[in-house]
Amino acid sequence: MANKSPRRARVAEQIRRELADLLLREVKHPAIGAISLTAVELSADFAHAKVYFVALAGDGALPDIEAALARTSGFLRRELAHRLSIHTTPQLQFVYDQSVERGAALSRLIDEAVASDQARKPS
Repeated sequence: MANKSPRRARVAEQIRRELADLLLREVKHPAIGAISLTAVELSADFAHAKVYFVALAGDGALPDIEAALARTSGFLRRELAHRLSIHTTPQLQFVYDQSVERGAALSRLIDEAVASDQARKPS
């Protein structure tokens, strides 16, 4: 969202921090312990929030993590309502963030290209 207001950005970051704290301290599901929240995208009316996460345990645990997050979203929303000073507590939608993996893959390709160029370069 290019036209993200400063207030919406602050609230989204506060939601990310609060959710990270809740997931760490309040949710006792083993699959959820292996995630990191990367970003929160908040709608203009604050009614919906896309919460982006990465799985630290790898893609194999992704179905379990997504199921656990879906089961706990109501609890997380209720706890956010107690912690945030906003009129509307957003509905939470958890989305797997593939940008870290794509960045690592691109970095690996760049390293391979540089190594290939160095191998072809005459000494």
